[in-house]
Amino acid sequence: MSHDQLKRRDLVSLLAGAAVWPFTALAQPSTSRPLIAWMSGLTKPTSAPYFGSFLKGMHDLNYAEGRNFEMIYRFSDGYADRLPVIGEEIVGLKPNVIVATAVDSVIAIRRFTSTIPIVSGALADAVHLGLIKSEARPGGNITGIQPYVPGLPAKQMELAREIVPNATRIGILTNLTDPKGPPQAHELEAAAETLKVKIVAADANRPEEIGPAFQTFANERVEVVIVLQTSMLFAGRDQIAAAALAGRLPTVFGYDRHVAAGGLISYGVDLTQCFYRTAYFVDNLARRSTGRPADRIPNQDAAGSQPQDGKRAKLDRSAYHPQPSGRGH
Repeated sequence: MSHDQLKRRDLVSLLAGAAVWPFTALAQPSTSRPLIAWMSGLTKPTSAPYFGSFLKGMHDLNYAEGRNFEMIYRFSDGYADRLPVIGEEIVGLKPNVIVATAVDSVIAIRRFTSTIPIVSGALADAVHLGLIKSEARPGGNITGIQPYVPGLPAKQMELAREIVPNATRIGILTNLTDPKGPPQAHELEAAAETLKVKIVAADANRPEEIGPAFQTFANERVEVVIVLQTSMLFAGRDQIAAAALAGRLPTVFGYDRHVAAGGLISYGVDLTQCFYRTAYFVDNLARRSTGRPADRIPNQDAAGSQPQDGKRAKLDRSAYHPQPSGRGH
């Protein structure tokens, strides 16, 4: 990706607005504080850096939990089949806005409301899934950030080949019940075909399936493993790190928190920055109550992170798009 392309994308991202619905409560004094619901497919400890980043973003926009808004939190602990139950419960509580952290949560909760604003810090494939009309004009009640960048899985395949230069058998840990999973798997399969390497896929859709998936990799004698970017696999990052270490398998990820858990290398976006930015969308809902349609769904640019001198390199939050850390684009 060229410097000019990055500049154009960054400009679009910085100028992008949020979807607009009647939501003036945050901007006005009220004896009854507005309610924001946080809905996540992760565990609470795993999600903590992200709702912490969101609250920091709200604070920097002059909002404070307990002062001019309230929060409720619901987590499915890595089990996607719990999300519809959580979504129905949240809608019944009548929040002013819902922060659905990833596309699986968005899909689950949109069944129960077409009017409550839904903001996501990690949308993916939103047009194809029918969540929005287009990136330029999302419409409806869903908006947010798309951190998934087309071409990113191919870069992860490239990194896998750099880690193990002569690798001919590459494992892919999939989670195909997550809507983010199949597009990534298809890109990796195409990249593997180009490179003439064999893919060994092992699907894990619940936390207890991670261990058997790594046993499949051991049985098939894979040389390096790429882990898809999904909510369940992210929630299970400690299990994945332990299984990879036990099997002495190098691993490539799309989320940097996998590296903090013990994974070898990641190449992707900084999700804490995405959720910090999510506060901007909530603020826009408070400030822009004119009924105008949404402006645009911005995309994040990819950035890599890997251990350096025993510490994971950090990404600069001062700019909207993450900068490369340890590796270039």
